[in-house]
Amino acid sequence: MCDVPPHIHDHNYWRRKPSRSESSSNTNRMETDLRLESSLWVGSKRYRAVLTGWHFNWTEVDKKNRDKKTISVPVAEVVGVEEGRVEILPQKSVEDKDKDFTVFYVKRSSSGGSSGLLWRLGRTQFSCPSRVLRDQWTKHLRTALKTHSPLRPHRLLVFINPFGGKKKGRKIYHSLVAPLFELAGISSHVIVTERANQARDHLLKKDLTGFDGVVCVGGDGMFSEMLHGLIGRTQQEAGLCENDPAVTLQPCPLHIGIIPAGSTDCVCYATVGVIDPVTSALHIVIGDSQPLDVCSVHHASTLVRYSVSLVGYGFYGDVLAESEKHRWMGPLRYDYSGTMVYLSNRSYAGIVQYLPADPLLSSPRDKTRCLSGCSVCSRSTERLFPHAADSGSLYSSNLSQFSSDSEGEWVSVEGRFRCVSLTCMSSSCPRSPLGLSPSAHLADGTGDLILVWDTHPLGFLKFLYRHTSTQDQFDLPFVEVHRVKAVRFSVPSGKEEEAYEEIVGQSGGIEEEERGYVETVSRSGSQQHLAERDTGRQMTNEQKTANPFLCGLCCSKSPSVSVWNCDGEILPFTEILCRIHGQLVRLYARGIEDGTAAQHCSEERDKCERRCILHK
Repeated sequence: MCDVPPHIHDHNYWRRKPSRSESSSNTNRMETDLRLESSLWVGSKRYRAVLTGWHFNWTEVDKKNRDKKTISVPVAEVVGVEEGRVEILPQKSVEDKDKDFTVFYVKRSSSGGSSGLLWRLGRTQFSCPSRVLRDQWTKHLRTALKTHSPLRPHRLLVFINPFGGKKKGRKIYHSLVAPLFELAGISSHVIVTERANQARDHLLKKDLTGFDGVVCVGGDGMFSEMLHGLIGRTQQEAGLCENDPAVTLQPCPLHIGIIPAGSTDCVCYATVGVIDPVTSALHIVIGDSQPLDVCSVHHASTLVRYSVSLVGYGFYGDVLAESEKHRWMGPLRYDYSGTMVYLSNRSYAGIVQYLPADPLLSSPRDKTRCLSGCSVCSRSTERLFPHAADSGSLYSSNLSQFSSDSEGEWVSVEGRFRCVSLTCMSSSCPRSPLGLSPSAHLADGTGDLILVWDTHPLGFLKFLYRHTSTQDQFDLPFVEVHRVKAVRFSVPSGKEEEAYEEIVGQSGGIEEEERGYVETVSRSGSQQHLAERDTGRQMTNEQKTANPFLCGLCCSKSPSVSVWNCDGEILPFTEILCRIHGQLVRLYARGIEDGTAAQHCSEERDKCERRCILHK
């Protein structure tokens, strides 16, 4: 490192700029007026560093004192500040230099084939002419972090699934995530799960005081556990009955973080845009907040499950049921099962009733995408929680989103369907970059209902293939898509008994734990009793000897009913009621960023409140 020339002292000063508004609050004055400026050195190059209310900028200065390249980092995306010359990844190392400090921040890069941007830990080591100036910089940077990052977590409850995906959950957390949490000053209580639903049961029953959020290191299954646990706990404490489909569920106060480490990571991909543990960990560290709609699924006034991704009947239900018979194949079982189900060429009779959403707000065919800072979701926040700004918190507003069905009339259609699907998000994934419904929104209080009528096998194949490309899968004569607030599904009159018998037979393929789950919810009316469910019930003889759901291509009689696939779990009922609960949970995410997030900012730097990295 080069010695700092003596003349650098001439460039050191710290000052306050004039206030923009004398009537503004103290907090706003601190955000806009605070200014620290001096010359700093990075290696052998001199930079003019400036800390304003919203950004930390450093501009390279040549020998003639002319400005060259500027790097600007939003204060909200500064991860941490350390004295000395510090390394964090792949392992921590500290070189104690009393005139140096290191700034860690979010750095973006292209993710290649994914729809979002990869986040990496940027690091710049600055040298000061004196220790006093070094201490001044570290103090004011840390003060700015506290001012501009009110949602940053301080204590997290972390669940690690050691068996999910490639069984690398523990390694991913300890090697990639834990060092970032430590850098940001986040303390974590880590639980390595030993059984299914352990995370859900813990969230339902244990003391959660002092935690700012919960984090799952796993896939969609682990996320679903935590989703059910948090929602159930919140309603339990609010004295609300989850079995009532019309009840206004209370939004969960704790954020959920997802570190992808599972076989499927659809929720992470749809809310971040990439499946990358470091990117997800950095979203958690800086306290990003992304509201998420949740779909409740009821049968006969009994809560069955919650869903955020897919509630699918017909093709998607059949594929899941078939794949359960081939778990030994690993992930290949889904391709195999999809092929077998497609060749079986099945369709199912059903009655679909839906409550349309306001078509003036948005449409599933409007070609828009729900990206970071989505205006549709922002307007929905104001519509769903109009008093939140007055109270200072979304969670103090408990409006009845479904207080009356008079907001619109139910529409009913009947016929034979290849598949019936409801999704609260695009449900994009690496194999389907745009997802089941490309224009679906994460937090607008609606879901997209996709009806695929019975059609020729080649037509249905075209529908499936378009999910892997940019072609519009809804631009087919046998496909309908509707933006809805609620959906009812039933089988035609006279088929109820036959449907019940077939579902009972199919339940032989459902794990004992799942049947206990459904029975206990029905008995108790609350998830708080799920941990006490009766796991000793044995299968009946009929269930033990029941034929598998898919009998093969040579089966003489096709089943008259399918099963519901609810976020990768088979539901034991055919007739269900689904309702969308707007912004019921919040994730440590910000939605999918497009490429412009790493480009130039058109606003003045001191006024820019966007979380973007600027390059000049």
